[in-house]
Amino acid sequence: MKTTASSPPSPANYVTQVQAALAALADADRAQQMRAYLRDQFAFLGLPTPARRVAVADLGKVRFDAVGVLQVAHLLWQLPQREYRYTAIDLLAKHTKVLTLQHVPALLALAQREPWWETVDGLAGVVGDLPLLGRQADPQAQRLMDATLQHESLWLRRIAMIHQLGWRLQTDTERLYGYALALAPEQDFFIRKAIGWALRDYAKWAPDSVARFVAQNDSRFSALTVREATRGIRQG
Repeated sequence: MKTTASSPPSPANYVTQVQAALAALADADRAQQMRAYLRDQFAFLGLPTPARRVAVADLGKVRFDAVGVLQVAHLLWQLPQREYRYTAIDLLAKHTKVLTLQHVPALLALAQREPWWETVDGLAGVVGDLPLLGRQADPQAQRLMDATLQHESLWLRRIAMIHQLGWRLQTDTERLYGYALALAPEQDFFIRKAIGWALRDYAKWAPDSVARFVAQNDSRFSALTVREATRGIRQG
């Protein structure tokens, strides 16, 4: 039976429904391919994203409060196959209006559990929505990201670097450029890639600004960062 927005199931019951829906579609051959793609680090059911999302949608539309959706995410994160975590991220993304800045630490805690780029980047999108929405009431809503930039986990530093993806002209350029310079000395591939990605995303809306910033700081950035940041805007 489908659930409705007015009568959401308990978090535990909902997770049980998700398990049943996704496990029924498991594909061992595809699961092996997906596992290999992530360097044989994690287990998979073998579900492509469209099929996974349709299976969950067939359970019915649900609306949890903040406590409920975070509990669902926590329970899904405990399951071994990565598709359950992707489902948790999708659900969190649909509930950003009930989440606030006070819930960012819980999201960052999830990001540190068996992290790799796919779950980290998915959560970065959810995390980024909260200070963007929160800025309307608190102009300093991004201060939490300032602290995250200093975290010992490279994955949380990556989240801080890319949390403004999709902000377009609402991007805080002082933070974007400041974060990029702060992380520039790092040697890690995922950090260097994140710097370039964040700059390239903003360059869609302010190409001259990004091109000028990168040119002025070219010697401070890795070749990977420069290549990623200037893709599509470099002249000549």
